[in-house]
Amino acid sequence: MQVQPYLFFDGRCEEAVAFYRDALGAQVLMLLHYSDAPPGDAGCPDGALPPADKVMHASLQIGQTQVMASDGFAAGHPEFKGVSLSIAADDDAQARRLFDALADGGQVQQPLGPSFFATSFGMVTDRFGVAWMVVAGAQG
Repeated sequence: MQVQPYLFFDGRCEEAVAFYRDALGAQVLMLLHYSDAPPGDAGCPDGALPPADKVMHASLQIGQTQVMASDGFAAGHPEFKGVSLSIAADDDAQARRLFDALADGGQVQQPLGPSFFATSFGMVTDRFGVAWMVVAGAQG
């Protein structure tokens, strides 16, 4: 069994995909717009049709993890509450690069630095509102 995060960017998915490609080296495995769906298959539960140019489904490979994403209903109000994505860096230098890239246009909750459980740990919310924890050299 595998659990994969699925993020709904509510209209900013294509921008987020480009950001994660640059910031994290994400590889785009799939990107489908609502216009790519067969007629009648791209509607919302309430019968509304999202804008044809918005992302219906995207799949990104970030390291060993697949993260899926969409514009969802493209209403313009993404909310990522009660969840953080944790990214384990290979070393402190990579942790610094990842943290700084995610912080660009975002908000740092806890600056990256040593902690009692890792050589580097920090928390940041990126420009899309997604919370990240970056860690390197974790003990145990």
